[in-house]
Amino acid sequence: MKRVLVTGGAGFIGSHLCERLQKEGWEVTCLDNFDDFYPPALKRENLKALLSSDRFRLIEGDIRDEPFLERIFKEGEFGLVVHLAARAGVRPSIRQPLLYEEVNVRGTLNLLEACRRHGVRKFIFASSSSVYGKNPKVPFAEDDPLTSIISPYAATKRAGEILCYTYHHLYGLDVFCLRFFTVYGPRQRPEMAIHKFTRLIHEGRAVPVYGDGSSRRDYTYIDDCIDGVMRAIERVRGYEVVNIGEARTVPLMELVRLIERALGKEAFVEHLPPQPGDVPITYADVTKARKLLGYEPHTPIEEGIRRFVQWFLESYSTLKVALG
Repeated sequence: MKRVLVTGGAGFIGSHLCERLQKEGWEVTCLDNFDDFYPPALKRENLKALLSSDRFRLIEGDIRDEPFLERIFKEGEFGLVVHLAARAGVRPSIRQPLLYEEVNVRGTLNLLEACRRHGVRKFIFASSSSVYGKNPKVPFAEDDPLTSIISPYAATKRAGEILCYTYHHLYGLDVFCLRFFTVYGPRQRPEMAIHKFTRLIHEGRAVPVYGDGSSRRDYTYIDDCIDGVMRAIERVRGYEVVNIGEARTVPLMELVRLIERALGKEAFVEHLPPQPGDVPITYADVTKARKLLGYEPHTPIEEGIRRFVQWFLESYSTLKVALG
């Protein structure tokens, strides 16, 4: 039996990945601390379909707790770790940089040490497009110089990549660091733009747009993201950094219009000053992902938004109770 530990497995990306792994015959251990960054009830809802499976195990705990991790690894006999757990978000990291360092850097180091001690040979690390910062060159390629990181969150993700390389170099750990570009879809975190905008438009409340609305993002649908992760799991060897994106940019105001059309409602837009830490564009060059992983995104933003809005409307009563 193939055994995998998925940290942050109750979250948006993590729960989708756990489902896919379980369906493909893996014995999945999900580790999550159910922190209050957003309502833990939503994370527990994410796992409902998995809890009855005899190939799925949920463990509640914190990656900062070294003795706890020691017990988990000793019992688990994992062949692979997929490390998704992190404090997320650019803007909150500016308010709480020490917490982000503690969770994202020290927590990652704890896991790498646990892998070393217990002979786990394969490690997938969830990095972020935010490491590119204000990169003047687009699209962003994995070998671009990372000289303009502008948020503590992005800095912690880059630090995680470097630690992963160190453990590859010193101990032969096989590591793929996957730089995700704004993943969205059913179960997306409620503070992220697509989810937040959809909820506000649906409820007839003002949508905050920071800056003039011309900022552009590369949005990756969850199914494409999970396909990229699964392909990385199949191929992880050596040390590689790989972009996972759609390789297309969408202006912020166009995103609002797409959500309006899917909901059949007009948005009331409130323009606000630009936020510190925000970058003007993210844009993935996925040439390496295509060559190394056989990765190919298949869900254009128009279809992805339609699917997200359908899920949102079907789940609205549950979301409203959890979010208030």
